[in-house]
Amino acid sequence: MAKEPIAAELAVGGLFPRERQVLAPGAVHVPDWLSLEQQRQLVEACREWARGPVPMQSYKTPGGGQMSVQTVSLGWSWAPGGYRRTAPPELGGVAIPPVPEWLQELGRRAVVEAYEDPSAADEYTPDAALVNFYDEHAKLGMHQDRDELKSGAPVVSLSLGNRCKFRFGNTDTRTKPYTDFELCTGDLFVFGGPSRYAFHGVPKTYPGTSNPEIGLTNGRLNITLRDTGMDRRHG
Repeated sequence: MAKEPIAAELAVGGLFPRERQVLAPGAVHVPDWLSLEQQRQLVEACREWARGPVPMQSYKTPGGGQMSVQTVSLGWSWAPGGYRRTAPPELGGVAIPPVPEWLQELGRRAVVEAYEDPSAADEYTPDAALVNFYDEHAKLGMHQDRDELKSGAPVVSLSLGNRCKFRFGNTDTRTKPYTDFELCTGDLFVFGGPSRYAFHGVPKTYPGTSNPEIGLTNGRLNITLRDTGMDRRHG
């Protein structure tokens, strides 16, 4: 039982610097990328988005199971099975708020940082964002982000709150080989290029490891920005 408080202290206090790492070609982890102020702003924005017009909720998988992660969408309405311009009829069919320009710009800065290439953002315009909330019991099974096949642009992932075990695999199977590493609050993870359709998931989060200074005392928020490549006139 003594190990968890030490791990929590390391995650929150940053006693030892964590190094940038390339997990696979096109998959880059940049620790502590977001400042405390940016994290606070994002947490507050997530709270606002979670209120609606389509509130944050958990969806059912195509197999009928209930996802433990709760989700709210920006730009395009997402549910297992794909995107649509408006919310499903059972959720009121209302229009989905757009991805704010400031968040799109943050996404462009993220791909430049991850790939250390100023030109990486030239054609990157994320038109969809998914905000996932993990309580202490939530997890996400191995899956591919394939609903953006018309684009192939990288996915930008921003972590807030509790740290988690993130599992990043290969493009062929949900099973090994994969790499487990920790995502902590403020971390950036970008995956594109040869790794764009790699299987990935979150098998575990670590309650009590958030930094209270960001305004989130427990739980994990994950924001993923995507360029869908879809014609915005249809939904």
